[in-house]
Amino acid sequence: MRNRKNYTALPFNPHLRERARELRKAGNLCEVLLWQQLHKGKFKQYDFDRQKIIGNYIVDFYCGNCNVVIEIDGNSHNDKVEYDKKRDLYFKGLGLTVIHVLANDVLNNLRGVMEMLYAHPALR
Repeated sequence: MRNRKNYTALPFNPHLRERARELRKAGNLCEVLLWQQLHKGKFKQYDFDRQKIIGNYIVDFYCGNCNVVIEIDGNSHNDKVEYDKKRDLYFKGLGLTVIHVLANDVLNNLRGVMEMLYAHPALR
């Protein structure tokens, strides 16, 4: 069940709607694989969103039940260390926990990724 208060209390840039829609349609393999494990309450009956707009950013996954952002870090993040740091600080300022998962781990050790998420204190 969706925690409406957490979901609607977040800042939202409506100009990013189309970009978020494009990202969902693009079907990045890592995101699709993890999404299959998270959506429709499959993970602890939590409600996740994919390509959620938060402020001026689009996150890979957001869980309003526990205010958690899950980001899959692949090659596109290699040259964005400072950008990612600034982004994480912004989310932390909103009271969100950011969990980073490596794309390679999703592709090669999805079970291990899911075990890590199950054990993560922010997702208990």
